[in-house]
Amino acid sequence: MSEDLWPPRALDVPEAAAGRAPAPGSVTVIIPTFNEAANVGELLSRLRTSLPAAAPCEVLFVDDSTDDTPAVIEKAAADCPFPVAVLHRQVAEGGLGGAVVEGVKRAGSEWIVVMDADLQHPPHLVPELVGEGTRTGADLVVASRYIAGGSRAGLAGSYRVAVSRGATWLAKGLFPRALRGISDPMSGFFAMRRSAVSADALKPLGYKILLELAVRCRPAKTAEVPFVFQDRFAGESKSGAREGIRFLAHLAALRSASPLARMIGFGLIGLSGFAPNLLALWLLTHAGVQYLAAEVLANQAGVLWNFLLIETLLFRDRRRHRHWADRIGRFALLANADLLLRIPLIALFVARLGLGVLPATALALVTTFVLRFAATEALVYLPRGPRAATSRRS
Repeated sequence: MSEDLWPPRALDVPEAAAGRAPAPGSVTVIIPTFNEAANVGELLSRLRTSLPAAAPCEVLFVDDSTDDTPAVIEKAAADCPFPVAVLHRQVAEGGLGGAVVEGVKRAGSEWIVVMDADLQHPPHLVPELVGEGTRTGADLVVASRYIAGGSRAGLAGSYRVAVSRGATWLAKGLFPRALRGISDPMSGFFAMRRSAVSADALKPLGYKILLELAVRCRPAKTAEVPFVFQDRFAGESKSGAREGIRFLAHLAALRSASPLARMIGFGLIGLSGFAPNLLALWLLTHAGVQYLAAEVLANQAGVLWNFLLIETLLFRDRRRHRHWADRIGRFALLANADLLLRIPLIALFVARLGLGVLPATALALVTTFVLRFAATEALVYLPRGPRAATSRRS
């Protein structure tokens, strides 16, 4: 990934790399940006009046913009009493969440505060977030819209309110233990101790980095501070249907992180694959194709359906281990080799048990499920050895 850092330094990374403890109370404010040129000047102005002069503070913008946001930041930073740096990424890997992870890797302070650049997160709360963490001993302090004193007033329209609430309920329902004590897991405004987060463990997709952090890093103690979600200062929201789909894919990836969860997800995807498989089988048999030949042809519809969902929902973070053509080739080979076992089973169920073609197919698919899951994980998505990994080309 090509990237440019301005000024040409890496904040406190040399100090962290040398193994020296960060200064007590030191804070790095990480702000991911994408075309926020109209907002960053006002944001830095408000941070100048909010960040305490006595504490060592610095601001790091991780920028994926296609406009002149980096130049605007450089100009506005001239009046700041604290260091301001811009890390401009040429490839926006992981979206805004990925930008935050890049910032975390470069921060050597005791505390990291993450906030958006659109001023919907009030800068004057930055010291309060860090102060609450210091006072309570919390590793993670979340600015919440859903506790007493908080408000989601800045969400534009009832649709966005409903989407935000629905996403919150869904996330908390899927991760009740990891999100215990966090009323607003969709918040993009929070403070965390640098020692409580491992950047290498984070695999973000989209902009819900707090959810990623809470589920993968499991901070020992959390706290919350109420905040009023403000109206956007300038520009338009980057959220939309595409980010909604990425959020759902992110939830699925987090929920399927363990082998057992992946097996369950694999099974559910396999169940959903019954629809295209059986639909194609019905069409082919009603067109007069002999049912065993129809099985082979109809299986391809299920194979493609299952591959797309497994790629998106279960093994997103393992796709880099092999080229996509290699993955789909191996997956299709396994799925069709499965027919060597499944077709005799189907024939047995039809001839000996008197089942119809469709229920016999469903029963055979269930019978071979565990074998297919183990083979898929081991032969398609298991990381290759060091020599192969070094020479691969994605």
